[in-house]
Amino acid sequence: MKNKSLLIFILLLSASLSSLYAQGFVVNYDESKVPEYTLPDPLIFNNGTKVRNKKQWEKRRSEILKIFENEVYGVAPEWDGEIISSELSSDINALNGGAVRKEIKITLKREDKEQDMIMLLYLPKSSGPVPLFLGYNFGGNHTVTSEPGIAVTNSWVRNNKEANILDNKAKESERGRDASSWQVKEIISRGYGLATIYYGDVDPDFDDGFKNGVHGLYGSDPDNTSWGSIAAWAWGLSRAMDYLEKIPAVDSKKVVVMGHSRLGKTALWAGATDKRFAAVISNNSGCGGAALSKRVFGETVGSINRSFPHWFCENFNKYNEREDLLPVDQHQLLALIAPRPVYVASAEEDQWADPKGEFLSCVAASPVYKLLTGKGFPAIQMPAVNSPVVSKIGYHIRTGVHDVTLYDWQQYLNFANLHLR
Repeated sequence: MKNKSLLIFILLLSASLSSLYAQGFVVNYDESKVPEYTLPDPLIFNNGTKVRNKKQWEKRRSEILKIFENEVYGVAPEWDGEIISSELSSDINALNGGAVRKEIKITLKREDKEQDMIMLLYLPKSSGPVPLFLGYNFGGNHTVTSEPGIAVTNSWVRNNKEANILDNKAKESERGRDASSWQVKEIISRGYGLATIYYGDVDPDFDDGFKNGVHGLYGSDPDNTSWGSIAAWAWGLSRAMDYLEKIPAVDSKKVVVMGHSRLGKTALWAGATDKRFAAVISNNSGCGGAALSKRVFGETVGSINRSFPHWFCENFNKYNEREDLLPVDQHQLLALIAPRPVYVASAEEDQWADPKGEFLSCVAASPVYKLLTGKGFPAIQMPAVNSPVVSKIGYHIRTGVHDVTLYDWQQYLNFANLHLR
């Protein structure tokens, strides 16, 4: 099963690279070819004055957030609708008696329009509210574990010849396909809950002109700052948080938002835009996530916009092959999460996601954390492989490829214990 998930990623990456090569794009994996660049200072206002205290940071934070909205992710609308929830299934003896499992349909209703997202919720058997990890999955809730009671998603999914998915419809045969990326038993055994939603429930991952998914709740008349799919997915996580706040078994003050790859970008933006998330985890998020764009290493602004034109707002295209003109960079995205804990993880063989660029974002976000918490990021040089560096900002680079592993989850659980227990 694990090899199948990895093969799917390799096929998608190969197709993306083939398209870029056909357009004459050359991927840079050579540190000597990284251009000289200057990062915008998160502690300098747009007018050039310096941020000197926590109160001033809140004003500066608003400046940075607005730039990211207008130039990168797009402006998501305020939620002004109704959330209706209904329990689809329940098992009080899930995971061989170790957990309670529920499937909940969360209906977002606005005026005469509705959008459903199905949450798979695992909770340890506990007498009190528990902290919880919240994140999207890539293939449907039925791929997260092999337990037979979980419904196969009815939402649009990517075609996959290896899995015999040729009509954008999920298959029973994919049950448990991505279980190793979620480590549900490990999470439960450490006293945490897990809530996950298939990301295609919120917005299908193809260029549809911002018409389907939650975009459809607001109509489609996009402009250059309209919210792309990453902003839509992040917005959906906030709606999931709206629901979790009403669940007595969940400690809603200790919800950690986590994501991998494009959903790692999503988790970071969700954490930046919604302060209710107690901590944020980015796994192999790369360009548009934790990696510095101005390094022009691995995946770049131009390559990501060409491969996935629906992920960001139209304005982001202005910086294709012109990263030097970007008024922000991704270290400022990490800074927007401060003073809450943020963890960035890389993989040694995942050069496409630029591990060094992800690490350098942590370094460059450090002054904001130091201002707000008294402690910055405790490293200026890349750590050894499998040697985490942890403070309010956490980072590791592990052996292996673009994936989520047991090792990753062990570090995230340790990080959550450090800051939330």
